[in-house]
Amino acid sequence: MSVALLIGILGPLLVVGASWPVMVRAFRRDPTRLTSVMMAAFGAKMAFFAAYVTVALVVFAVSPVPFVVSFVVSFVVLYAAEAVALHRLLGSR
Repeated sequence: MSVALLIGILGPLLVVGASWPVMVRAFRRDPTRLTSVMMAAFGAKMAFFAAYVTVALVVFAVSPVPFVVSFVVSFVVLYAAEAVALHRLLGSR
């Protein structure tokens, strides 16, 4: 497997893996704070992904097409899975 593919998958995987436990913890402590936690996480994710893509393409000079394809596909799949899990979490209330 190409390094560009692995790097493309790694960013979204790390972010979802870090943000999901934070959202679950916030929901279990105080469900009314979940939206504010998610908004703060959104800002942090935007900044992280901008820096991540820049570093991957400029500093590490990974091949752009495999990187972007793997990044976008893993981003969409992981965030769709997170949306389903969030729907289940909110339904459990």
